[in-house]
Amino acid sequence: MNQPLTITVGGASPYDVLVGRNLLEQVPSLLSGAKKVLIVHPVGLAVSAEALRDSLVEAGFEVVLAGVPDSEDAKRIEVAAFCWGILGKSEFSRTDMIIGFGGGAITDLAGFVAATWLRGVGIVQIPTTLLAMVDAAIGGKTGVNTTEGKNLVGVFHSPKGVLIDLETLNSLARNELIAGFAEVVKCGFISDTRILDLIESDIAQATDQGSDLFLDLVTRAIRVKAGVVAEDFTEQGLRETLNYGHTLGHAIELAERYKWRHGAAVSIGMVFAAELAHLNGRLSSGAVQRHRDILSSLGLPTTYPADKWPQLLANMRIDKKARAGNLRFIVLDEIGKPTIMHSPTDEILFTAFQEIAQ
Repeated sequence: MNQPLTITVGGASPYDVLVGRNLLEQVPSLLSGAKKVLIVHPVGLAVSAEALRDSLVEAGFEVVLAGVPDSEDAKRIEVAAFCWGILGKSEFSRTDMIIGFGGGAITDLAGFVAATWLRGVGIVQIPTTLLAMVDAAIGGKTGVNTTEGKNLVGVFHSPKGVLIDLETLNSLARNELIAGFAEVVKCGFISDTRILDLIESDIAQATDQGSDLFLDLVTRAIRVKAGVVAEDFTEQGLRETLNYGHTLGHAIELAERYKWRHGAAVSIGMVFAAELAHLNGRLSSGAVQRHRDILSSLGLPTTYPADKWPQLLANMRIDKKARAGNLRFIVLDEIGKPTIMHSPTDEILFTAFQEIAQ
């Protein structure tokens, strides 16, 4: 059996994140106490989900599959209701468990379903995209989207464990892998600056999922996320720093009707936040340029159409990170030192946007 690296997420309900390769045989050990298991998966991973089901049946579990739409189309209350229906018909009890098997949208959905069924059943997250591995599957944030915005309905619900098998990335499209790198880069900008140095040192190895450098980057990003959520589970302060680039990023996703990849939107959002910090006298022009250089070298976007600004500003005002209509942005005083900018004026926001407008 392959021995994974174990990262413990502390807090009131601690759990382990197992990181390595060829780890799926360890899933049964994370399901202790359960008799029945629901695997929530995107329809595109049906074959892999069926293989996981078969292995769990061999281990003595009763397993039901719930195939749901891919990507953000999964994060709808109608899809959650579909999963609740399966749980009800299968007579799932409070000791039974759910597995979220897929990308970030799937782990968000599965976590929400687990948090709300019988007021909370156990969930194990098995992320299959880089974005989900370093961000969505860790930390206990769950939720679904509404027509008004992203993740506006949700609940905090810690998983029983997270299993990150890098081998599941082998079938991931290259553009999906690169989109996930936005969250890795984010961890470098807000905390572990060594991440940025390593990406700059060798882009090819950094983005090769079979390399030791890739494993190091993923592990570093997970440690950043784990450390933050252990200290601030319900986002009362420190955890907000994980939203670097997300205020504008979520506004872009809404403007694009969730057809854009999350990482692409966050990439633009980070450059915008850097420009905002620079205009506010917090961040040097060199640090802003480093944002552009690293993200562009990965093939991530750093600009957005100029005529979209009115819609983006309106979208940001309804984002869950706003307070009474007042916008809050995570910005950097310097690379590795995030802080909150409260209620920037419309003028400074517009000026910052002009620096990324195309």
